[in-house]
Amino acid sequence: MSSPQLPVELTDLVKTHIREVADFPEPGVLFRDITPLLADGPAFRKLIKGLAEHYRGRIDSVAGLESRGFILAAPLAVELEIGMITIRKAGKLPGAVFGVDYALEYGTARMEVHPEIVKDGDRVLIIDDVLATGGTARAAIDLVEHSGGSVEALCMLLELAGLSGRSKLEGYQVDSVVTY
Repeated sequence: MSSPQLPVELTDLVKTHIREVADFPEPGVLFRDITPLLADGPAFRKLIKGLAEHYRGRIDSVAGLESRGFILAAPLAVELEIGMITIRKAGKLPGAVFGVDYALEYGTARMEVHPEIVKDGDRVLIIDDVLATGGTARAAIDLVEHSGGSVEALCMLLELAGLSGRSKLEGYQVDSVVTY
């Protein structure tokens, strides 16, 4: 059984609220800035309501990835009246954590979660602003599953298809609102 596609209206909404910034953070890079979307209250609300309708009844919690994933996860969790799981960079969570190292272009990084926050069997939506190489999203999957949850889907506001991040997420539903 295939999962429903994200509504085209959400894609159009996000596309019309993205600002392109040439040569940021370095020459040759075209940065897609989501701050105009976040600054437009009615548009941001429409995005969150649309995502809520898409995932309603399919998830028990939303896992936001540090840091911009938090901006999307918190209002979505509130709209759905479910909990939010914070998946953070190393050393940001107090107390006992479970962590996963993942590869960067030049080195490694680590993501962590409080494993007791993820309830056994919970259907979790992982959400972030951008899917690039897929390393952060893959680490989040490992954290959720190790903690007892099951990943229902991953939702990315933007996907940079040329970086092949989706290849690290095979076997999982990946919903990208806009793909470049």
